[in-house]
Amino acid sequence: MDKLIPDPPINTTTPRDETTQAESLIKDHEAMKRALDYYLDPPERYIEKPRRPSTMFVVDPDVDSESLLAHACESLASASVMSSDFATSLEGPQRHTLMAIQQVIMLAELAVNRVLDRVEVPR
Repeated sequence: MDKLIPDPPINTTTPRDETTQAESLIKDHEAMKRALDYYLDPPERYIEKPRRPSTMFVVDPDVDSESLLAHACESLASASVMSSDFATSLEGPQRHTLMAIQQVIMLAELAVNRVLDRVEVPR
């Protein structure tokens, strides 16, 4: 039996197909280069600028340390009481989480109190 189609076809690509493949490789290479440049060498607009804190609420630089510590201690005591009161209205895991937060607040309050005990008041 004779076959009508040669086994395998001698040349399946045309010059136009070769050009299309070459163009596709160039486009793939350019896309890879853009992706690598984006992640490894980001443009200036994607580089994060250093964070500048807002100056809307600024603590007076002339306030003494003892006053700042006393205020921090009072704020922590208030937060401790509020979280403790709120925990009484909760049950289960949420209550345990809030009680843990309240304990962290209490520990911070104790640390601030200890620093206040050591602060020497200027005469």
